[in-house]
Amino acid sequence: MGKISELECGLCVVMLLLTAAAGANAQPLAKARILPVEPAALTDTNRQIIGATGDQSISVFTTCLRNVELCRTWMPFTRYILGSKLPPRDRELLILRTGWLCRSEYEWGHHVPAGKRAGLTDAEISRISKAPDAAGWSEFDVLLLRATDELHKDQFITDATWNGLSKRYSEAQPMDLTFTVGQYTMLSMFLKSAGVQLEPGVVKLPD
Repeated sequence: MGKISELECGLCVVMLLLTAAAGANAQPLAKARILPVEPAALTDTNRQIIGATGDQSISVFTTCLRNVELCRTWMPFTRYILGSKLPPRDRELLILRTGWLCRSEYEWGHHVPAGKRAGLTDAEISRISKAPDAAGWSEFDVLLLRATDELHKDQFITDATWNGLSKRYSEAQPMDLTFTVGQYTMLSMFLKSAGVQLEPGVVKLPD
């Protein structure tokens, strides 16, 4: 192999610095930029907007209430996604993989228990951080994880993945899959940018 030129070496240093800076910027905020509405300050309208699906002690919902009209519009969509045509285990696998890819500590922490309730094992949850082709996944789990990765990277599900999903899924279910990954990608943006803080006792995102 030939020697690395000064220009190539300089470019390597720049790329390393940019990568390090990007990683630093992606770290969870230690303090909220937007504070949640305190429980004592919740109005009847606030409680109606959150509804039965939204726990009034959960900061993601009470922070969203700082923009009432946005929250009023968003909550019905959230309720649909959480009760969509996808099997609950599939849905939670998609959400956890999205949370991992987005490095969303809040999203991960709240959906680990939900994933367990839906049937994901501790071993499966710990394996979500690895590539879809890691040993132990079923063939269909690989397709779900690969679809999530493709949407995260390219905002597009390839023909091979789509066709594989369609062997089991109805026409509507790949749509639900796409909107689920989109919803939790968008939610990760909000949670991280607003600095929504984890509630006490919620599991943190593993390294």
